Amino acid sequence: MAVAFIQEFAITDDRGTANYDKVNERLTENQPAPEGLLIHFAGFDDEDGVFRVVNVWETREQGQTYFDEHVMPAVRAVLGGAPSGAPPTRQGFYELHHVTGL
Repeated sequence: MAVAFIQEFAITDDRGTANYDKVNERLTENQPAPEGLLIHFAGFDDEDGVFRVVNVWETREQGQTYFDEHVMPAVRAVLGGAPSGAPPTRQGFYELHHVTGL
């Protein structure tokens, strides 16, 4: 069953996306889309006051493995070690009832 993985970070005075862009570049440069990834999107939600990152995966296992083996190492490489700054205000998976249009 398809799942969504969501991360939300509180919007601060700094609306820059440099770190996100650097991590994304490391993950996508000369790389095919990860197996099982159906869609990825990210952006500012001013109404909720967050920068939201959403990935839809064919399975939770695919998403968790990619996060652990690729995303977090890229984050550590870009930030020079452990992630600094505020942790996500929301992070987790949930099962999707219906996915269409992909």
